[in-house]
Amino acid sequence: MRILVVEDERPLLEALAAVLKEEAYQVDCANNGSDGMYLAQQRIHDLIVLDIMLPELDGLTMLEELRRQGVSIPILLLTARDGVDDRGRGLDSGADDYLVKPFAMPELLARIRVLLRRAAGSQSDGEISYGALSVKSQTMEGYVNGEPLRLTLKEFELLEYLLLNREQILTKEQLLDRVWGIDSEAGPGVVDVYIHYLRKKLAPFGCDRFIHTVRGIGYMLKESG
Repeated sequence: MRILVVEDERPLLEALAAVLKEEAYQVDCANNGSDGMYLAQQRIHDLIVLDIMLPELDGLTMLEELRRQGVSIPILLLTARDGVDDRGRGLDSGADDYLVKPFAMPELLARIRVLLRRAAGSQSDGEISYGALSVKSQTMEGYVNGEPLRLTLKEFELLEYLLLNREQILTKEQLLDRVWGIDSEAGPGVVDVYIHYLRKKLAPFGCDRFIHTVRGIGYMLKESG
């Protein structure tokens, strides 16, 4: 699971990132609204922790714009103690939950788990299917017509992201950021390598043809065409 944290207070941002990484989440960080918006628009995250008071672009405006663009992942707002109006506006604008500063880290983690479970439940308890292909996000298992696939972690994450964005063109940069992380030193070539691995494992089932190469851009998962 990958979480985006948008918070302008550097000590809090670093503390949040450290705690989330200890819980085995992949974490990307931004300390202003403009950078946060750019990262959120890559659609590689499972949840956003978003402060309301941000430089360049405030959190509420960012929230409203993301929902307008169809970004539907859970968003947890961080608000000031006296920000009653902001909390109301945030929930009305599509925030899934909020925490009032200062807060305890265990409470933050509990709220994140609830939001992620709720989001997974909306996808048939974490199962994502398309044609003969399916994955179970909670157990990190892949299947073709119910037959299990022997996938490595990166192969699973790649297939899961393709399924989540089926019939959409994904750039190599998007795939790289989602599976290997924005701070990864790996280059786009590693995406080609793992697409090759994934196709080899799908080939015995005749499903390797589902992964289409979009020349000069990236890849798309589609049953035909």
